[in-house]
Amino acid sequence: MASRLNPYISYSGNARQAFEFYQTVFGGELVVNTFGEFGASDTADADKIMHAQLETPQGYWLMGADTPSYLEFTPGNTMSVSLSGDDSAELHGFFDQLSGGGTVTTPLEKQMWGDEFGMVTDQFGVAWMVNIGQPQS
Repeated sequence: MASRLNPYISYSGNARQAFEFYQTVFGGELVVNTFGEFGASDTADADKIMHAQLETPQGYWLMGADTPSYLEFTPGNTMSVSLSGDDSAELHGFFDQLSGGGTVTTPLEKQMWGDEFGMVTDQFGVAWMVNIGQPQS
């Protein structure tokens, strides 16, 4: 297997809802495991998500987990997930769906460098950047 770069996102107890939402946006196969499934069944974290992984038909991989109770959850704006390509209809669809319940910070429109670009923070506080380039001939 080749090396892969993908985001790993921490959540404050709503990882399952976030990944189920992302699956409705991107499709694909979702695997979700709780702390309880891996030996912590008698703890306060038993029903929290220890690891979630979504592999999409486009080849995207998203991973994440709920922050366990013994660690501090610190939300921040130090991470964005970037989607890019030249399939305008697909990427516009993703942007529109991610915007549902979220906040568009930069509308998806043509930019000075010639591509369409937009940014949205989804309903779970995750920042997304979408760049649509021109198809290569």
